[in-house]
Formats: sequence, C-alpha cells, structure tokens
Amino acid sequence: MQDLEKLAQELRDRGKTEELRALADSADGRRLGARIDGAAVEKALRSGDNEALRRILQGVLRSDEGQRLAENLRRMMQK
Repeated sequence: MQDLEKLAQELRDRGKTEELRALADSADGRRLGARIDGAAVEKALRSGDNEALRRILQGVLRSDEGQRLAENLRRMMQK
C-alpha cells in the first residue's frame, strides 16, 4: 500500500490530480469501479490485509479496463 500512497503523493505534487480524476471518471474507470467489491476493499483496508488488497489489484490489472487505465496512468507519469 505504501507504493500506492507514494504514487498518489507524486501525482498530487506534479499537479496531476485532475487528470487522475478524469481517468477515474472515464468509461473504463466507471466500468471497473462497478465491478470492484467495495466492501471487500474496505474490509482489507481496515484489517490491514495486504494479501487481499494485492489479489484485488491483480484482478483489476487483469481486466481489459484495468490494463488500459494502467497504461494511461503510465503515460501520465511520463509527462
């Protein structure tokens, strides 16, 4: 989780917050958000279950939408 927190901080520091919000609001972001079990994420976060979070993230990144969003994020970080 620390890596995600570092990434979020770096995006804020680079002024990329609005671009990140646009990715989340994109069609891929909305479809992916609808498929994620928010209760499972919340439970893993509250309990500190990093293994459960890793599995959730792996599932996200295996999806077509997740792969496109990850690629868009990679491009955003290169700017």
